[in-house]
Amino acid sequence: MVRPLFVVALLVLAALPVRAQEKAAAPAGNANGWQPLFDGKSLGGWKPTEFGGEGEVKVQEGQSVLMMGQPLTGITWKDEKQLSKDNYEIRLQAMKRKGDDFFCGLTFPVRDAHATFVVGGWGGSVVGLSSINGLDASENDTTKYEKLDHNKWYAIRVRVAEGKVQCWLNDQLMVDVEMQDNRFSTRIEVDPNKPLGICSFNVEAALKDIELRRLPAAK
Repeated sequence: MVRPLFVVALLVLAALPVRAQEKAAAPAGNANGWQPLFDGKSLGGWKPTEFGGEGEVKVQEGQSVLMMGQPLTGITWKDEKQLSKDNYEIRLQAMKRKGDDFFCGLTFPVRDAHATFVVGGWGGSVVGLSSINGLDASENDTTKYEKLDHNKWYAIRVRVAEGKVQCWLNDQLMVDVEMQDNRFSTRIEVDPNKPLGICSFNVEAALKDIELRRLPAAK
């Protein structure tokens, strides 16, 4: 039996709110392929890192706030299976609120190893990659010195692709290292941040806009 037209119309209208809710619940992204890893409301896929002596991690005003630890406080991504080890980028905004050491130590996969992009280490000014061939960010070819202000957002981006590890602070390329013939590792203090994590050292820091995108493999 054919249903009356008005009944069919009612059934279609009744289904619309459900579809709208499903669409709203879908993971957000943008045209450039960036996917958010932090929604500004809860830690979600992150967990506070158990360094020992860590400070509290709070989510407030759209930010993940790392209270000052003794010495480290951080967050670690829970599910390693969701991460890429090559051909990807990660970016975020970070701020130094109190203290004078690194307010962003971003630990990330480099194929079968890991490395940490350090922003503001060794008293507040060192920017570089830890570690390359056993040498940390204060003593290898990536070592740079920058004036990094309190209560100012800095854009941080890491790219692992095309046989290179590259890191930016704002729009400035700070690290550009070939993977071939180099050995990457992390300092033992930040190992709990693996496979992907962000930490601060004797600093109260804030993080926001954490995003990841996967890149096509080089031919």
